[in-house]
Amino acid sequence: MKRIRQHLGWKLFLSYLTIILVGIVSLAVTAEFHTPAAIERHMTNMAMGDNMSGMMADLTENFSRAINEILLVAAATATVTAVLVSTFVTRRIIRPVQAMHAASRRIANGRYDERVQVTGEDELAELARAFNQMAHQLAQTEERRRQLIGDVAHELRTPLSSIKGVMEGLQDGLLPAEPATFHNVQREVSRLQRLVYDLEELSKAEAGQIPLEPEATHPATLVQTAVDRLALQFEDKGVQLQNELPPDLPVVHVDPARLTQVMLNLLGNALQYTPAGGRVIVRAWANDNEIHLAVQDTGIGLAAEQLPHIFERFYRVDKSRSRAGGGSGIGLTIARHLVEAHNGRLTAASLGLNQGSTFTVSLPHS
Repeated sequence: MKRIRQHLGWKLFLSYLTIILVGIVSLAVTAEFHTPAAIERHMTNMAMGDNMSGMMADLTENFSRAINEILLVAAATATVTAVLVSTFVTRRIIRPVQAMHAASRRIANGRYDERVQVTGEDELAELARAFNQMAHQLAQTEERRRQLIGDVAHELRTPLSSIKGVMEGLQDGLLPAEPATFHNVQREVSRLQRLVYDLEELSKAEAGQIPLEPEATHPATLVQTAVDRLALQFEDKGVQLQNELPPDLPVVHVDPARLTQVMLNLLGNALQYTPAGGRVIVRAWANDNEIHLAVQDTGIGLAAEQLPHIFERFYRVDKSRSRAGGGSGIGLTIARHLVEAHNGRLTAASLGLNQGSTFTVSLPHS
């Protein structure tokens, strides 16, 4: 019975079988109750007389008429009964599909809170669950889109306001035309350029259009390049950066520039969320099929409900942070796509808030 409840095919088979049985039973019952009356009525119409051959012919004719009448009535009854049963069964099957069709039209009109009722355990129930999950994901995507518009507007507003203020100050003679003034303008322009670059990279990454130039590369080279670039920033903040890589790591066939970009993003993310006096450690190990590069920090950590969303675009762990204090959530999404473009994986783990976090890049090696 459980198998029947969980499979639509079995339900359809049983519904057809039920309709056939209902038709047969209706036919038999109608024939049982209608046969005596029909035969008696036709037998009374027989011509009585001494002509035996005429009597037999008349008996045969009337008996045939009785049988035809019985079959006609029984078939009509069976047909009506089967139609009623099949209509009931069909409606039970079609109703969830119609509900999903109506809900999908409402979702297409922007009502992302629409859900359908899930009943049963068969394929239609699984389809309803998948439909509700899809609607939930669409609602989240729409929410992130709105958040993106707000984030981009905010990030554009700040540097543009600063640039506008400096230019107005220069025009009014309130600010001196000296290198320090132009340096402030250049810094804000750089912020705008970084934002535009991040958005372009994200668009290419999600479309799978990031070009790769793979070559045999030692993992220590990737890590050391990223560490050297960010060493001064770690030192300025007072965060200890440790590099613990074994010397016998296997060579990987990757695009060194893109993987260096990934390591820069992970190290920069660790630096951003690790307070002064903390520590960031880069570790690596290899097994038969993969090499793993892990960036472990002693920072603010991640709650359990945050882990499934950490790589979603525009997701922020702390939504109150500005771009300077946590970014717009684009970097980790780009990093994940870059790693996946190398047939690898990027995962995150944390024991909880204020217990640090670990981001691990897993890459295949030959």
